[in-house]
Amino acid sequence: MTILVSGNLPTLPQAGRSDQRLLMPGISWQRYSCWLDHVGDESGLRLLYLDGVLEIFMPSPEHELIKKAIARLLERYAEEVEIELHAYGSTTFRQSSKAAGLEPDECYCIGTLKPQPDLAVEVNLTSGGLDKLAIYRAIGVPEVLIWQDQQLTLYNLRGDEIQIADRSEFFPALEIAQLAQFIQPQNQPTAIKAFVNWVRSGAEHPGAN
Repeated sequence: MTILVSGNLPTLPQAGRSDQRLLMPGISWQRYSCWLDHVGDESGLRLLYLDGVLEIFMPSPEHELIKKAIARLLERYAEEVEIELHAYGSTTFRQSSKAAGLEPDECYCIGTLKPQPDLAVEVNLTSGGLDKLAIYRAIGVPEVLIWQDQQLTLYNLRGDEIQIADRSEFFPALEIAQLAQFIQPQNQPTAIKAFVNWVRSGAEHPGAN
């Protein structure tokens, strides 16, 4: 559900069975920064900002299950193939010169720690929010994995145009379509075991039972 408001202090979204989203247009960067201080530590709330619009987001349990299912697969893959993966979680990233900021569902640096993540993970179960890809481009994140409509898509934000990619430049041996077959939020332990077995076997056509 998306709510559009323009007043001072709105009623924040409450946790529910579906994602809750509240949009506030006409918000200055300074006010956004104050909101981060005000609600940044509250459990479950995430703040996004782009060109004067503030979004306050409350993820649902389903949202969090999917996010963790993807994150656990990526982290296990990195362990299996010995890629150095540093998890930032939902740390706030912002760029005042581009009037953009957000708190990812999950994000990672690969190899060495950097001021901004190399790869972010987002789950979109509802429509109507801010353009996350535009925010990620503004803060300098090169790749974003998005789960939407039961599909996993990798967006390459390098260059002038956003492109869909079959593989991450950070995980060149892993096809995104193969990874997606193991995203089973309600059956994570079994799916992860099957995924690890597949990685170790080098099978071409994965699948978890």
